[in-house]
Amino acid sequence: MSFKVIGIGEVLWDLLPGGKQIGGASANFTCHAQTLGAETCLISSVGNDPLGGEILARLSEMQVPVAGVSVNPLAPTGTVAVTISPDGQPQFAIRENVAWDLITATDFTRNMVAQADAVCFGSLAQRHEISRAAIRSLVASTRPEALRIFDVNLRQNYFSMEIVESSLRLANVLKINDEELPVLSRLFGLRGGLMDQVADLALRFELQLVALTCGAKGSLLYSQGCYSEARGLPVNVVDTVGAGDSFTAVLTMGILAGWNLDRINRYANEVAAYVVSQSGATPRLPAHLRFSEAFSLAVIPK
Repeated sequence: MSFKVIGIGEVLWDLLPGGKQIGGASANFTCHAQTLGAETCLISSVGNDPLGGEILARLSEMQVPVAGVSVNPLAPTGTVAVTISPDGQPQFAIRENVAWDLITATDFTRNMVAQADAVCFGSLAQRHEISRAAIRSLVASTRPEALRIFDVNLRQNYFSMEIVESSLRLANVLKINDEELPVLSRLFGLRGGLMDQVADLALRFELQLVALTCGAKGSLLYSQGCYSEARGLPVNVVDTVGAGDSFTAVLTMGILAGWNLDRINRYANEVAAYVVSQSGATPRLPAHLRFSEAFSLAVIPK
């Protein structure tokens, strides 16, 4: 099965202790979706500089089409200084006024998203008004039946209630983690425990599905009154960069394939566990973890 899946937002270099690696939530998501078997494209922007050229080359090596990645002659390619704590958790210092702050919507990219089965976008890439307007225009160009996944991705002070609320109203699927849920709880006055808050978000914003990831503790999926809980898997953590983006990619593919919540949840945790066992956001998945018919039938029962 093949699905058209598009990531819209930031692409950059993560400057990790061991060297630079391609990153940005939207780029990570798109790379993982490509590895899982989707027909993908990334909509973003890089600078007209060596770092930008390296990103385009790296994406091409990963077989991610770059027709939607513009080259900005004035703004530099984005970079993020990443430090890793002893337990593998990353801390980010995100450079401002870079190319992905200046993404624009064109007839070409609108046509791309109009043909997509799913688009994924976040809050970080909306920190600048130019990219924010483009992202909203592009997401609004999708077909009514397409998945519009909002992967919150709260970073530093690069978000506001308006950005989050407008994005939730554009989306029909939400992915959030256990550090971001308390922020949304304060913004929107959510009550009760985790399950109640997740259900409240789904009801309030008419979402088909809400996914809550809780790191090593696992994840919770909610859709139309039904919950699925999955435990985290034991793994030696190298770093957690990109794990949430890999989870979102599996979530997207599973929904498109019509899998039930438990099946999606188990597979997403398997993939995310592998990602955290490797360095960087987009390690190539081993064959047994790719989204193939053989794997889905042999390993993950319906």
